[in-house]
Amino acid sequence: MGADNADKRSNTRDGCEDLEGIAKAKVHWTEEVLESHQKKHPDRTVDFMTVSSKPIARLYTPLDIPDFDYMKDLGFPSEHPFTRGVQPTMYRGRLWTMRQFAGMGNAEESNKRYKFLLANGQTGLSVAFHLPTIFGRDSDHPYSLGEVGKLGVAIDTLKDMEILFDGIPMDQVTTSMTINAPASILLSMYMVAAGKQGVSSDKIGGTIQNDILKEYMAQKSWIYPPAQSMRLITDIMKYSAKNIPRWNTISISGYHIREAGSTAAQELAFTLANGMAYVQAGIDTGQDVDTFAPRLSFFFNAHNDIFEEVAKYRAARRIWAREMKETFKAKDKRSLWMRFHTQTAGCSLTAQQPMVNVVRTSYQALAAVLGGTQSLHTNSMDEALCLPTEDAVRVALRTQQVLAFESGVVNTIDPLAGSYFVEALTNELEEEAYKYFDQFEAMGGVIPAIEKGFPQREIAEASYRYQREIESNKRTIVGVNDYVLEGEDITIPVLKIDPEIERSQAERTQKIRRDRDNKKVQEALDGLRKASEGTENVMPHVVSAVKAYATIGEICDVWRDIFGEWDEPKIF
Repeated sequence: MGADNADKRSNTRDGCEDLEGIAKAKVHWTEEVLESHQKKHPDRTVDFMTVSSKPIARLYTPLDIPDFDYMKDLGFPSEHPFTRGVQPTMYRGRLWTMRQFAGMGNAEESNKRYKFLLANGQTGLSVAFHLPTIFGRDSDHPYSLGEVGKLGVAIDTLKDMEILFDGIPMDQVTTSMTINAPASILLSMYMVAAGKQGVSSDKIGGTIQNDILKEYMAQKSWIYPPAQSMRLITDIMKYSAKNIPRWNTISISGYHIREAGSTAAQELAFTLANGMAYVQAGIDTGQDVDTFAPRLSFFFNAHNDIFEEVAKYRAARRIWAREMKETFKAKDKRSLWMRFHTQTAGCSLTAQQPMVNVVRTSYQALAAVLGGTQSLHTNSMDEALCLPTEDAVRVALRTQQVLAFESGVVNTIDPLAGSYFVEALTNELEEEAYKYFDQFEAMGGVIPAIEKGFPQREIAEASYRYQREIESNKRTIVGVNDYVLEGEDITIPVLKIDPEIERSQAERTQKIRRDRDNKKVQEALDGLRKASEGTENVMPHVVSAVKAYATIGEICDVWRDIFGEWDEPKIF
């Protein structure tokens, strides 16, 4: 990145289009055809704009992409700049991984849900953890009261992880885990649990989210300050490259940035800026970029505007390939690949007329597939009300299967390429992203910008604008501010978590503390403390603590003592 960012897209036109002739023809069409038609049939009195509030022109022509160069802007699938995808045959060779995000109650309940999903054709697992695990607290901690198992599965010790994957062959499925501040602990638990199944660490595959920068920007589930959190992340990258070579060590996430209310351009820019910050952090710790970059993956939102979303994914691949090659001098082709998971937009779901959410999710999933995702989660119709019921999650999974086997969208690669509208949108999003990169650079990088509250403020302002558009009826949300059913009665089933789970989970954790070898636990925690206070890689010590059945709270408390906890800057 740098002052010459604006020049990175400069291309030379190959002269295939007569732009002057098209411009004259457009003037003629406007004056002789359009204006006459509009006298009788004027445009609807609505704001034609994207979900991100960007105005959309009536018509797009080659005039909107005057510098378009096929080889520089598009190229071929699996070749630079990867706009058209990272695999040569895309879905003709292999479909995306159908990976429904799931977790509720205790490990036993979630294990049943995973087996249900796999039996219904899901092809990968994705673990949702409850809030205490996300914040590094045990289920019997006072802060966990009322939250155990409510928004995900409770995982306190290795025993819970063993139960979670009981009967699921960990060498035959890939697993994504949405966990950030305690990511090293959950990865260690997964690796050790696999070992107890007889599966070595070089045979397991999956992803930990481990993207703490977006937590400071949007999701807000951090524990430690940025610098110390980055140290944990680079330790994971270094350890995994040697010990867990098939594991994606970070899923750099725009999803939560978008869920917090950002525009598509902000999601694109902030996510890629975070990704580049992780790459630089890895290099700064002495790692060769090609040892860890091939195992960085991404996670994007799929919102309602199909074309804006497709353009976002295509711009993301192009920017990432360019920056990895030119800025970070990566030589391994896989380091240039942007592989990403997509989840449909939870923030778009409504409690009103919840079955309409099936329609929203279907179009969002279509955008993800048209944009070339490697993995997809489709939200369930009831998620504005509760965790998904089995019937609702089955419909969500069937949505992906219909898309894959009945819709025809998998038959050719990047089917929207060459669309004047899509190519213009792709270019516009790319240009907006580089403007944000320049702003981050002027502030000294992503972390100083976060400490100043810059991305947080940008997201908050975009979210406010979007909400005002709904409240002023400039934007229609079906069932919310238009097409409303008076006296609506929600009749769909709602999943409820048994409150008994909180008591039984606390009891199990307390029993493990009593029955384990507490001398071993203390030795492992002491080793972790010493490594954390120095410069030694912490991961081997986390693994030792996990093997001794130390709890997630005990391990995180070591770091709380050493690193402290982060306080967010006030942005307004």
